[in-house]
Amino acid sequence: MLIDHYNKVRQHSLLLAEPLSDEDCGAQSMPDASPVKWHLAHTTWFFETFILESMEAAFAPFHPAFRVLFNSYYNGVGEKHPRAQRGLLTRPGMAQVRAYRADVDARIARLLAGELAREERERLTMLLALGLEHEQQHQELLLTDVKHLLAQSALFPAYLDTAPAPAQEHVQPAAWLAFDGGLAQIGHAGDGFCFDNELPRHPQYVAPFELASALVTNGEFLAFIEAGGYRTAHLWLAEGWDWVRSQQLACPLYWQRDEAGHWQEFTLFGLRPLDLRAPATHLSLFEADAYAHWAGARLPTEAEWELAAQGTAVEVGQLHPEAAGAPGTGLRQMFGHCWQWTSSSYAPYPGYRTAPGALGEYNGKFMLNQYVLRGSSCATPAGHARASYRNFFPAGARWQFSGIRLARQVE
Repeated sequence: MLIDHYNKVRQHSLLLAEPLSDEDCGAQSMPDASPVKWHLAHTTWFFETFILESMEAAFAPFHPAFRVLFNSYYNGVGEKHPRAQRGLLTRPGMAQVRAYRADVDARIARLLAGELAREERERLTMLLALGLEHEQQHQELLLTDVKHLLAQSALFPAYLDTAPAPAQEHVQPAAWLAFDGGLAQIGHAGDGFCFDNELPRHPQYVAPFELASALVTNGEFLAFIEAGGYRTAHLWLAEGWDWVRSQQLACPLYWQRDEAGHWQEFTLFGLRPLDLRAPATHLSLFEADAYAHWAGARLPTEAEWELAAQGTAVEVGQLHPEAAGAPGTGLRQMFGHCWQWTSSSYAPYPGYRTAPGALGEYNGKFMLNQYVLRGSSCATPAGHARASYRNFFPAGARWQFSGIRLARQVE
């Protein structure tokens, strides 16, 4: 039943916050990240604003100020609290945010249980599906933002105490897999949920190409560092080289050396020795592109990635207890490990149209100066990934679980 799915997704957000203190939940480590408390309130604001406000009889907001405090980027809804100042919101506290969630959840349940005309029921179902997918996006953001926050402390505190065992597939060396290309159908197909940026499904010609069977590992990226990769200008895009020099970067985010000179990596499980077999993550597009040049390869286009992924099973993120699905094409780690940069700018598909009203601001207005990532990460909620999913971030972003899969042209 829809209410069961609703309750499961909503409860999962609260479970993600359980290992954290109230102080953890209110802090903001940088303008691009948000406090846990804000994530929990904003996802609730979505249901209150886009469903209850228009469909609930005698609607009254839980708190009038929340309409501004927890609006993210919807100009059509009204004023917004500045994004970079979300960490200054000491009020409401976590107890009131939990009360806000419980109140909205109870009202959504009553709305679902009530009598609605067919068109209203269909609209409610559509909005709930969008709201739950939106909440799952914030569940992943919550984890990436928490990791960045905890990494600011010299205590290097762990979000979770017990790390999962390293996957055996990391030991297997990557191989090149050939794909014939041709006229491919790109975009979401079927009756299941998708975001508007995955539509319309359309034909796109893809030249023959090869794709690496696995992700670039920490060990492989370490070889790039030791070969002077961060000091070699010709490997980098011009803007990327300026970015490296201005920030004086010499390794991925969360990497550091201990007193003995050994590499360590900060993880959600605390500071740990660098696992050379694990996929290299928290890399920007600039770093991914420079590595690909150094390796004599390139990044795949998003059409190449999707064409290859159409024959694979969706795997579950490593932070989830379920076993990962087995790919069907020889490709490994397409899902459930890290988002994979592509060389494709985030742009509308041919025939794309934004939805009317404030909900039309969800994806379309961000189709500028960003690049597409494909797959899913260890922090992606179960059931949220699919081959047509288009994630997107600016070229310099690296606090997300983003990594590298190499591609090359068939000679």
